[in-house]
Amino acid sequence: MQTSCVNLQRSSRGELLQMSKVKVLNASIDNLSMSELLAKLNQGVVYTPNVDHLVKLQVDREFFDAYCAADYRTCDSKILFLASKLLGSPIREKVSGSDLFPAFYEYHRNSQNIKIFLLGAREGVAAEAQKKINSKVGREMVVGVHSPSFGFEKSEEEIDRIIDIVNQSGATVLAVGVGAPKQEKFIHKYKDRFKNIKIFMAIGATLDFEAGNVNRAPKWTSEMGLEWLYRLLSEPRRLWKRYLVEGPFFFWFVLLQMLNLYANPFSKPASEQNSDTSYNSITEVL
Repeated sequence: MQTSCVNLQRSSRGELLQMSKVKVLNASIDNLSMSELLAKLNQGVVYTPNVDHLVKLQVDREFFDAYCAADYRTCDSKILFLASKLLGSPIREKVSGSDLFPAFYEYHRNSQNIKIFLLGAREGVAAEAQKKINSKVGREMVVGVHSPSFGFEKSEEEIDRIIDIVNQSGATVLAVGVGAPKQEKFIHKYKDRFKNIKIFMAIGATLDFEAGNVNRAPKWTSEMGLEWLYRLLSEPRRLWKRYLVEGPFFFWFVLLQMLNLYANPFSKPASEQNSDTSYNSITEVL
């Protein structure tokens, strides 16, 4: 029987992590404040779970395995934050990727060993983010950028080229913004091939925010748990399915957990997985 990642966590360095965690469905959230995380984050893999991630974790075994191998998982959703209270194990603070990343580079503005590579976004966007970040911190902290082609994850040749570019840059931090679950799977599969990278961060749309290419939702919408609505109205064609079709499943799963009826669909090894699991009905939708 495979040990569930919500019961036991080992870091990518093989160390047993001794941190307070909150179980939400089949994921565990590190119950850390922003300041605590910044102080601890010297190496490791960081993911920032939100409602979209939690739903995908019910049907995507590869994504689940990547999540289990991460060193840190922080709450990237006010809705997830509120759900933890309903479940009786409140998360202390929402630490989203779009807040964590700028806090991280400000925290390390004078740390000469922190050299960041930005991987993701459309051509020119990451370069603009690089320019603005380096201007803010007053040094060449972002040492390289690359915008991969659509579907790059299916080309071993392009992946080899990306790894070589990052390794040649001398970066010690790799921030990947190509969307979930692609970015988490990429980090999980290839992290050992990056020679100098100590910290991996999956940051989604943060590169667009840093470049000024996309406006972040007003702070009050985030505090009220309405950032999803702002983003839906801003990009309805791209995000309608995520928020209007996939999102509602999250509340159903949380209700099951509240009633002690939720079962991790990946509690068994893949070879022993029951093909008629109750989660199969949502696979076609997702």
